[in-house]
Amino acid sequence: MDARRKFGNFGEKLAANFLVSQGFILREVQYRQSFGEIDLICQDGDEVVFVEVKTRNSQASGYPEESVTEKKIQHLIRVAEHYLLSHRLTESAWRIDVVAIECHAKPPLITHFKNIDIPEILW
Repeated sequence: MDARRKFGNFGEKLAANFLVSQGFILREVQYRQSFGEIDLICQDGDEVVFVEVKTRNSQASGYPEESVTEKKIQHLIRVAEHYLLSHRLTESAWRIDVVAIECHAKPPLITHFKNIDIPEILW
């Protein structure tokens, strides 16, 4: 496993621990389909939550959450819809969250963006 993937896994583990500490139930880690991946799938009350985790070592490339593009959101929606269909959860409420982790801060700074705005064009 390369260093980039290890770092990503580290961020996902931090995010999972953070969300569980906030009362979320962890359903899946690295849910993959041929057309995309969702880092974490959680349950928050009655809602299924699809979580994109972005982790950075520095601010040289900007804030982690800035890398969640419309294209990335399209992939997340597609994989989320597949997950809901394959788990017979099509009637369930769901949302997409982003957890941004800045590891240059000590301890790492974790910011949770709940229910991110999905541009209307993507529907």
